[in-house]
Amino acid sequence: MEKRDAIDDIIDIVLPVPAPAPADADELTRAPLEAVREEVVRQREVFERYLRVADGDRSPTRQDVLLAEIERARTEMREAEDRLRMLVAYGREFVAPQPYPLKTLAAAAGMSISGTRSAYTSDEVAAVAERTGRRPVRSTALDA
Repeated sequence: MEKRDAIDDIIDIVLPVPAPAPADADELTRAPLEAVREEVVRQREVFERYLRVADGDRSPTRQDVLLAEIERARTEMREAEDRLRMLVAYGREFVAPQPYPLKTLAAAAGMSISGTRSAYTSDEVAAVAERTGRRPVRSTALDA
């Protein structure tokens, strides 16, 4: 049995290898599944090299690889929350002729209707306008 360490475990947690295609799968089913599997294996190799270099760093500013991955996961969560708020703002403020119903956006976002109503601010509306180059349909959205 090969010796494993915390880096191997972190890789398995962050980038699990997808299950192979079923043995009875035809080529049209098997090919894309195997392509995804091969890509994940490639990403795992790159990630392992990165973690091993980071773990071997003996500088005073060195950060523990597990703690660094936890911090990275938290950053990704915050970025996903930011994207969610901007997408909800887009659905409510930029779509014409009518905005998406709150109920529909709430279901997609896994939020309550009232939570969806207050999920974004004029800052998110301004960010969507800047990123898309569009103005909100509701003219008061950027006036708040």
